[in-house]
Amino acid sequence: MKQDLPVTRKRYLLRRSLERLISRIKGREYSFDPEIPLGPLVSVALRRLLWLVRGNLKSMLLRQRLCGVFVAPGVTWRNARMIRFGHGITLERGVIVDGLSRQGVEIGDDVVIGPYSVIRASMLTRLGEGVRIGKRSAMDAYSYIGAGGGVFIGDCVIMGQHVSFHAENHQYDRLDVPIREQGITRKGIVIEDDCWVGSNVTFLDGVRVGRGCVIAAGTIVRGEIPAYSVVAGVPGRVIKTRKEEAITPVSVAPSLVSGR
Repeated sequence: MKQDLPVTRKRYLLRRSLERLISRIKGREYSFDPEIPLGPLVSVALRRLLWLVRGNLKSMLLRQRLCGVFVAPGVTWRNARMIRFGHGITLERGVIVDGLSRQGVEIGDDVVIGPYSVIRASMLTRLGEGVRIGKRSAMDAYSYIGAGGGVFIGDCVIMGQHVSFHAENHQYDRLDVPIREQGITRKGIVIEDDCWVGSNVTFLDGVRVGRGCVIAAGTIVRGEIPAYSVVAGVPGRVIKTRKEEAITPVSVAPSLVSGR
């Protein structure tokens, strides 16, 4: 007669099964911290499974392709036909994504959008350019992307809470006309691959951040930031470089449509 597996062996097999399932959904190797007890791990896995079911049902209702999107309660997609999702994306509680824009909103594989964050590009009075977020990037809670002039975020960009992008400016030269009626300018914002952005960072219109930069918490970023720089302050300034040799110049912003 076949003997039952020891409890520790069963727990190991369950943990490995969960890891393989998530790895398959995300398209990359995924493993849990071995110190996490099995009970909380199973609880989180069940909650995420419900998010995945919700995401697939929402995709079907909106006639989108199924792409393994984890959708928490309270998530809102607006103008969903103009939103393109990759695989294994997580949209946490209260996230709003509005696709209305010239080039739409594209969110790459394995991206995480933190709770109560907002992504939008347009006003009804003026259509915005759109948003592209590269694969394996993440923004934490209460962040905001205002992409009137277009916002491009590269691959593997990690961001803390309350990070905001403002890809347009109001004109204010005239005194005889209210500022809100003087028009706006739009240049766009580019954050290249492999950057780390701290909490409460603000990106102003026209910013170009090169590859591999670190932006300290609370920084207000403007202008062009050379690759591999460490930036801090209000306004932000380069305080050191991560690379001793010549700094690579920031590349031209890729098209939101082609991604290159």
